[in-house]
Amino acid sequence: MTDPAISCRREELDSPVAARLIGALNAELAAMYNDPRASHFRLDPAEVAPGRGAFLVAWSGGEAVGCGAVRLLDASTAEIKRMYVAADRRGGGIGRRVLEALESEARTLGATRILLETGVLQDRALALYRSYGFAVIPPYGEYVSSPETSVCMEKAL
Repeated sequence: MTDPAISCRREELDSPVAARLIGALNAELAAMYNDPRASHFRLDPAEVAPGRGAFLVAWSGGEAVGCGAVRLLDASTAEIKRMYVAADRRGGGIGRRVLEALESEARTLGATRILLETGVLQDRALALYRSYGFAVIPPYGEYVSSPETSVCMEKAL
C-alpha cells in the first residue's frame, strides 16, 4: 500500500537533492552491471524544463526518497527517465507514486504514449512497470546500441 504521506514535487535537475538521488542511482547501476561499456544515459536540464518535461522528487516528510523524470520525445510521445527509490524505502509504493505523477505530467504535456528503458537485471523495476501496464517493445533511440542490457517498454496513455 502506498504511504499517503508521500508527495512528488518538481525539482531542478541540477539541485543538490537531484544530484544526490541520481548519484545513488548511478552507483547502484554501476555495481549491478559492472560493465565499463554500460551507459546510464544522459538527461539534460532543458529536457525537463516546464513545457518539455519534469524532474520529480518523492518526499516522505522532509526526506527525499525517490525521483523520476519525464521528457517529450515528440508531440505525442514522452519518455520516463532516471526512476529511482532509495534502497531502504523500496516496497512501500514510492515507485508507483512517482510513476503516477510522471504519467500525469506526460498527459499534461500532451503525450498519448509513454516509453521507458530499464535494465535486464532490474527485476523489481520490470515487475513494477508490467503491473502498471507497460509492455516490452524493441529497443528505440539511444538504447538500440545496448540490447543485451536494456529492456524498452511502452504504455498508451
